[in-house]
Amino acid sequence: MTDAKNWKPATRLVHGGTTRSSFGETSEAIFLTQGYVYDSSEAAEARFLGENPGYIYSRYANPTVGMFEQRMCELEGAEAARGTASGMAAVNSAIMACVKAGDHVIAPKALFGSCRYIIEKLLPRYGVESTLIDGTDIEQWKAAVRPNTTAAFLESPTNPTLEVIDIPAVADIIHEAGGRLIVDNVFATAIWQSPLALGADVVIYSATKHIDGQGRCLGGIVLSDEKWIVEEFHDPFKHTGPAMSPFNAWVLLKGLETLSLRVERQTATAGKLAEFLADHSAVSRLIYPGRADHPQADIVAKQMRGGSTMLAFDLAGGKEAAFKFSNALDIVSLSNNLGDAKSLITHPATTTHQSVAEDARLELGITDKTLRLSVGLEDPDDLLEDVARALESLKG
Repeated sequence: MTDAKNWKPATRLVHGGTTRSSFGETSEAIFLTQGYVYDSSEAAEARFLGENPGYIYSRYANPTVGMFEQRMCELEGAEAARGTASGMAAVNSAIMACVKAGDHVIAPKALFGSCRYIIEKLLPRYGVESTLIDGTDIEQWKAAVRPNTTAAFLESPTNPTLEVIDIPAVADIIHEAGGRLIVDNVFATAIWQSPLALGADVVIYSATKHIDGQGRCLGGIVLSDEKWIVEEFHDPFKHTGPAMSPFNAWVLLKGLETLSLRVERQTATAGKLAEFLADHSAVSRLIYPGRADHPQADIVAKQMRGGSTMLAFDLAGGKEAAFKFSNALDIVSLSNNLGDAKSLITHPATTTHQSVAEDARLELGITDKTLRLSVGLEDPDDLLEDVARALESLKG
C-alpha cells in the first residue's frame, strides 16, 4: 500500500491497514479460520517461540481482525491495538491489564452502568480499590490520587449526560502519580476527538456503536503504545479469550469506510435538533457539546473538533412525559443502542443506568425526566417534524 502517513482521516478509513491475498481481492478477505497450518514441526516450534512471525490461533490474532486493528491504529494515531468481542470486553480488558491486588483506580461517577459495575463491584473482588469523583472537577482528581494509584478510567463525553472532561489535565495528574489514563471515546468518536494526542495512554471503543453504525454486530478495540500492548495487555488478552470474531472484524472494516461521512452528517443533524429542543417550552434542560451553553463549552472547544451525534434533554413533565413523548415518535426508535444509522432514543433511568442506585443517578443529573437521543442518518427535516409532533402530543 501507499505510505499512509500523510493521508487524511477519510482516506485512512477506506484504505488503512488493507492487505491482499494472492487473489488480489478489492474488498478485504474474511479469514474464517480458528487455526493455522505449519510447514513443519520445526516451523511450528519457531512460531510458538516467537522466532518465526505468523499466526498461531485466532484467539491470539487473525488476518481480518489484524486489518481492522491496523486501520484503527492509523485513524487514532496508535502504535498497536487488539480487537475485542464487545465494547465492554475492551473496557474490562484494558482496566484489568493495568491493575493487580493492592492497586487503586480513579474514575468519574458519570459512567455507563456496566463501566460502574466493573469499577465499583468487580475490581474489589480482586483486591483493587477505587475512588469515584466528579470528573469535571480537576481538584477532585488531584485529591483522589494515592501512592498505589495505577490507573484512571473516564468517558468523555459521558453517557448519558454528555459531560466533557479535561483529558490533558487529568492525564498530567495520573502520569505524575505513575499511572495510566484509559479513555472511552465512544461519544466523541475518533472523528471529533483524539485522546492519545491529548495525553491519554489507552483509548477504547465499543465498535458496536458508530464504527459499525448500522446495528449489525458487536465489537470493541483497545489502542495504545506497542510496548504496553505487547508486554502488559497481550498475554491476559490471549489467555482469557475476549477476541473479536473475524466476520465481525470484516463488518466493522466496512463500517469504517463510511464513518466520517456518517458522523459528520449525524452531528450536523444533532446540532439542528439541539437548537430546536433548547427553545421548546416542554424541554427543561438540553445538553449538547456543540452549544455555547454546554457546562464545559471551553473544554469542548479545546479538545474536540466537533460536537457529537448524541444529545440529552429533560422534559418538564417527568417520567410520564418522557414515556409519552418516546412512544409518540414515529421515525425515532426506542432502543438502548447508539451510533446507528437509525435515530434511537432511550430513557436511561429505566434502561442503561437502571442498575445504578437512584441517589447516584440523581447526583449525576440522570432523572426520570432525562432522555438520550442518538441521531441517525434520516433527513433532518423529517426528524425535526417527528420530534416536534411528539412534543406536541404532550399537550393532550
